[in-house]
Amino acid sequence: MSSRPLHSPNYRPQFSGHETFPLRYGWLKKAYDRVAETESKSENRLLCWGEEAIARFGVGKNMVNSIRYWSNSCGIIEECANGSKIKTTALGRSIFESDGNGLDPYLENPSTLWLMHWNLASNPKKTTWYWAFNHYTANTFSRNLFVQKIENFAKEHGWVRCSLNTIKNDVACFIRSYCVSQINGRNQYDSVLESPLSELGIIKPLDDKDGYRIVRGSKPSLGDGLFIYALLDFWSGFTHAKTLSFEAITYEPGSPGRVFSLGEEDIIDRLSNLGDKTKKKLRWSETAGLKQVVRNCEFDDRLKFSFLFSDYPKQT
Repeated sequence: MSSRPLHSPNYRPQFSGHETFPLRYGWLKKAYDRVAETESKSENRLLCWGEEAIARFGVGKNMVNSIRYWSNSCGIIEECANGSKIKTTALGRSIFESDGNGLDPYLENPSTLWLMHWNLASNPKKTTWYWAFNHYTANTFSRNLFVQKIENFAKEHGWVRCSLNTIKNDVACFIRSYCVSQINGRNQYDSVLESPLSELGIIKPLDDKDGYRIVRGSKPSLGDGLFIYALLDFWSGFTHAKTLSFEAITYEPGSPGRVFSLGEEDIIDRLSNLGDKTKKKLRWSETAGLKQVVRNCEFDDRLKFSFLFSDYPKQT
């Protein structure tokens, strides 16, 4: 994968699919359960997302489409190319399994929310999310500024079929996903707390009505296991080398430093403990003035998941 996928001439932006609804509490569990119940069928798309889903989920068709979008985007389910077959993923089964073995079916562990954020903001297909955390460098922004900068970025790179209205809706959904709305006469309490990602506190409102701040620096609720999982996930797509530089981990698009908005000192603190945390599978090195992580193992999903699961009490 290119280290700057949004600059690729073959890149296809995505600004829609969520129907303007942010991810809500309970949606991922509902989607997982329905797909798990029906995935033994050769074709289960209509069973999951058809007319029956409207009654089962108790929501309208647009919201069913949004539930489908978020469960795919967060890596809980996957669909075949023509969409006729829907399956749960290994990650989805680990988190949401219904027989009591799911690690965190109700999103009570902060590492699950950080994992959902990682799957969104490290994925170039989610254009606004990826651009906001990996290309935008200032600490503050307004809704209109974000829209303008993304629109300019789209024009500079020749993206077609990117209407201003679609970008506006995507940016609005992005902000509502992370930033708690203020309670007023027009907002009901359930909409104020609509997105679990707001618990991360990675975006906060400023005093002015349309100003926001990306919170950069230490993230105490970000588990070491999830950080290592993200590090390996980024590394496997970035390079096949046995070493990964501190600069890449901190500053490259799609890196843990960018996606989690971490400060240099916090990253060094985490990297310096890698040897103990990974039983020497990874180690931090500052030999000859080079700051880098050295790996003594091969990457695979089982290894990544083993570190992720260390953040959950059931696995300790």
